[in-house]
Amino acid sequence: MSSSDRVVTVNAVESQQLALPLDGPYEPVQSDSSTTRENPPASDPSCIFCRHADPMVNTVVRRRGTMYARWDNFPASPGHVEIVPFRHVLSFFDMTERETRDLHILAQSMRDILDALYKPDGFTIGVNDGSAAGRTVPHLHLHIIPRWYGDVPDPRGGIRNVFPECDPDSWS
Repeated sequence: MSSSDRVVTVNAVESQQLALPLDGPYEPVQSDSSTTRENPPASDPSCIFCRHADPMVNTVVRRRGTMYARWDNFPASPGHVEIVPFRHVLSFFDMTERETRDLHILAQSMRDILDALYKPDGFTIGVNDGSAAGRTVPHLHLHIIPRWYGDVPDPRGGIRNVFPECDPDSWS
């Protein structure tokens, strides 16, 4: 690690403690919001994901341009992370080209880190786009959930009903 790398210690969940270099200081990016349907505000102070600098609600583990990766506050498995835009974006389909690119690159980077740390057999990757799809926080976020053979009796069908202990009513 070079002397210019900053390191953050992560204590979100005991099973997810580690130190990772951050990709540099967050620099606000001018986004082309003309491509969005609803043209949401740049940030919403009541939104947990807009409060990315608040360690009481977000444990940021990596940054890439317009996106950051954070530990999920209610992880479905060890290593469960979310990729979140700094800009308050409601839908996956409202991202700019740059946001889409940064999300993809950061997701690949986090996959490499999670592979090294947890050695999963696979990943469940997904976005709940809209409340009808199960989204509980009205701000786009991509889940990356490490998976292992035998973590559920029958993983066919992906995320549907594979984590019965995940109770959305308990996520307050």
